[in-house]
Amino acid sequence: MSGRKIVFVGLALLLASPAAMAQTKPSAMDRDLIEVTVPQLQQFYASRKYTVTQVTQWYLDRIARYDGIYRAVETVMAKEALARATEEDADRAGNHGPLWGVPIVIKANTSIQGQVTTDGWAGFTLPGKELIAPRDAQVVAKLKAAGAVIIGHTNMPDFANSDGSRSSSFGRTGNAYDVRFSPGGSSSGTVTSVTANMAMLGTGTDTANSIRMPAATSAVVGVFPTRGLVSIAGIAPLDWMLDNTGPIARTVTDAAIALSAMQGPDPLDPVSSTAPADAQRGPYLPYLKPGSLKGKRIGVPVFIMKGTSTPFHGTPANVPEWAAQKRIADRFLPLEEPTYIAFKKNLDELRAAGATIVLDDSILPDDFVAAVSRVGTYPYVRDGMQRFLKDFGPAQYHSIEEYMKVVGQPIGANVIGEGVGSSHMGGVTLTQRPLDGDPEAEANVYGPRRKAMAMYLETMDRLKLDAYVYPPIQMPPPDETLPQNGEVSDGPHSDTGWNNMLGVPAVVVSGGFYPGGLPVGLEFSGRPWHDGDLLGIAYGFEQATHHRHPPVLVEQGLLTKTP
Repeated sequence: MSGRKIVFVGLALLLASPAAMAQTKPSAMDRDLIEVTVPQLQQFYASRKYTVTQVTQWYLDRIARYDGIYRAVETVMAKEALARATEEDADRAGNHGPLWGVPIVIKANTSIQGQVTTDGWAGFTLPGKELIAPRDAQVVAKLKAAGAVIIGHTNMPDFANSDGSRSSSFGRTGNAYDVRFSPGGSSSGTVTSVTANMAMLGTGTDTANSIRMPAATSAVVGVFPTRGLVSIAGIAPLDWMLDNTGPIARTVTDAAIALSAMQGPDPLDPVSSTAPADAQRGPYLPYLKPGSLKGKRIGVPVFIMKGTSTPFHGTPANVPEWAAQKRIADRFLPLEEPTYIAFKKNLDELRAAGATIVLDDSILPDDFVAAVSRVGTYPYVRDGMQRFLKDFGPAQYHSIEEYMKVVGQPIGANVIGEGVGSSHMGGVTLTQRPLDGDPEAEANVYGPRRKAMAMYLETMDRLKLDAYVYPPIQMPPPDETLPQNGEVSDGPHSDTGWNNMLGVPAVVVSGGFYPGGLPVGLEFSGRPWHDGDLLGIAYGFEQATHHRHPPVLVEQGLLTKTP
């Protein structure tokens, strides 16, 4: 056992009684399925070593064993999953999809027909008034069509509106490497499920960092696709102009297989039909090649190393410039020393694998932040929730107004455009309006996005960069049992919301571990619609380093079912 694993087990012992640490001797099935990859599982099925039902039951048993303390899976769909597994076992000789028999989880803001889309919020779970999905989101339908077996909806903070992991509908999700610590938000339940081997892979959503930041805390791969590659229709929005969805997996290979299945246009998501003719739409496995980092030039953004950050939702055009600059200054988030040290080590590993690291003061400096921060989306958040309820709300309510009438309470302020902090900027009150036909949409969103995208791509062209690289979060995950700066922790935090404002792809991979045993992540971003190239770079780093190791789980602890 390595030194860092010994440190980790010591942390677990602090949390658990001796009985909790008594581990059952692993069975042959445990040895085969812990950390199993999609290709390996398909080999087990092909050789008839296991049935889909056996594998599905193995994952359900792990959820039953561990979820009481980690609180990762909010809704366990055992009956439905086993019925699906039985169907697939009866069709073993059929023409199977790439995820056939793969047990997966779906984030709880994503519609699964007949299930409650809790969105992490107790208001959508009120008895008799639940937000029950009338149909699958396209991303769910595509995963089902690929053969996946959905075993549960994963926990998330209310409306995905937090860097932490607490929800009003299910409580707090713990980090699988040490349950006291945060797995980050908002895809907290999915990352803990996947890294803890309670599912093979899952979906996350990301409005400012919410796939990538929790992936970094949990030694998993998180993919933020080019916006439009995967449809977001059927996903309860936080800010539909910034929202995105992608796979979370333990390996780049599994993430590439999942993304290949998830991608595709959807008439309910107009952005998904904007791909250029040369877009890399998959399959993505051919992009994953050994030694793929050799000869690559990868740049380090200046603003992230300085701690400059973009404000959430950006700043619309009618807000004065002084207020826009103040919002940027208020978001200053320095890179903490442990993360800086880990990042420098990752840069050395990239160099050792054959990449050239380009350090230059002109690589996305503060003027890039000023430009991208002017992508102001908050005036349209209510429009996004209206669209979602219209197509994916239950029969009782298909609009915000109908929800409030039926339930007798408002929906969360920030997702309907009534949040005080975002509605008032620099003496300007932002009014909500539909995006379609809004004469200010060009000045608020499209113009600033083109300007910032031009800066992003010009830097890549001028310095002949294949990608950018940076830390996904600015600090290690915090201990959520202790106050942070005198308050309950709501972190960790990141400087990566600019990806959402541009819609460019990004991938997080395991970058190792801090001295205390918690994971470090590394993030790459690249050219829009070149998702395959970016996955190839991530794969090259993964295969050169093999940083990931699974957590040692506990069955009892101090934080069982803590809200």
